[in-house]
Amino acid sequence: MLKGTLRTVRYARSWKAGADVELIETEMQRSGETMGATLVLPSRRRGPLPAWIALGGVSRMGRFHPQLVRFASALASSGAAVLVPAIPEWRNLRLAPGITAPTIRGGIDLLRQRPEVAASKVGLIGFSFGAPQAAIASARPELTDDIAGVVLFGGYLDLERTLCCLLTGEHEWQGVDYSLSPDPYGRWVVASNHLTDIPGCEDATDVAEALRRLAAVGSEQRISAWEPHHDCMIEELRGDLAKRHRPLYDFFASPTTVARPPRDDCEEMAKRLAEACRRADPLLDPADELRRVTVPTRLIHGRGDRLIPFTESLRLMDSLPAVARTDVTVTGLFSHTSDRAPDSFFERVRESAMFFGALRGVINTVYQA
Repeated sequence: MLKGTLRTVRYARSWKAGADVELIETEMQRSGETMGATLVLPSRRRGPLPAWIALGGVSRMGRFHPQLVRFASALASSGAAVLVPAIPEWRNLRLAPGITAPTIRGGIDLLRQRPEVAASKVGLIGFSFGAPQAAIASARPELTDDIAGVVLFGGYLDLERTLCCLLTGEHEWQGVDYSLSPDPYGRWVVASNHLTDIPGCEDATDVAEALRRLAAVGSEQRISAWEPHHDCMIEELRGDLAKRHRPLYDFFASPTTVARPPRDDCEEMAKRLAEACRRADPLLDPADELRRVTVPTRLIHGRGDRLIPFTESLRLMDSLPAVARTDVTVTGLFSHTSDRAPDSFFERVRESAMFFGALRGVINTVYQA
């Protein structure tokens, strides 16, 4: 237990003050294709290291996202090797769940070749869209024996519920209703991929492309999609659309000064879009596949997350087989891609202690394999 605490202290210190690590740009094979990858190692190390593979979400910055780099560096400072593979599809804002398992397989194969890495099971981390996909992949027969455990940050279980929250800001858990101001980025990305799969919307390719451009610009600029900064572009793109498609566009993108469409209409759109996603790729709605997970699984979610509501991690943990359920932590210390701090000093102390315990459990995953 003491060693686990010391490792967590090193992580926390590195997160705050910067990590003393070595970043190595390397290559790995994914189903016969060569992909880039970043291997993060502690600068001071003794003997072979336990290892992690970390999968980011759908972002134009990919494995170079500053928060992902910061996390991988802090985790490496705890005394582990951390591999962050390139996922070109996700970097191009394509929802491609099927490439998750081959990416992990390629990452494991690369780690097995590195003299700095111990020949033991690896930990697997998934963020956001990559979270449920990482868990699903851990249940694949060709991967399970190599996975020590899975850690999911900001994941989701129910696609329709998540989309409904992205359109209305409303979510629920065990009869308690919650509301938030949703991050439009998520609905921009999902609709850019599968809007034209909705019956009757097949010709709305101009809307899908406009939403893809919005998401790409927001991701590249690292300016939150809910900021008024994007209002001008939202209006310009709307003006370029066919007039008959503008009401459809308004479901997903509107200036901050414009009221959202009626709730009932948004709920119906969420249902139709979720159905289209499932037809295009059943893995986009992960509930059924997550029932196959058998490796220890930990979930962490920011209470203030505006992209995927924290209730989805509670729902996800509840849906896992008993053998896989390890721990779920909902914290006020961060949102989807940035730090947060509760206003109250005592609340900060309480949240910090709880989060420290969760991190200790996470970090120990690869030492208990």
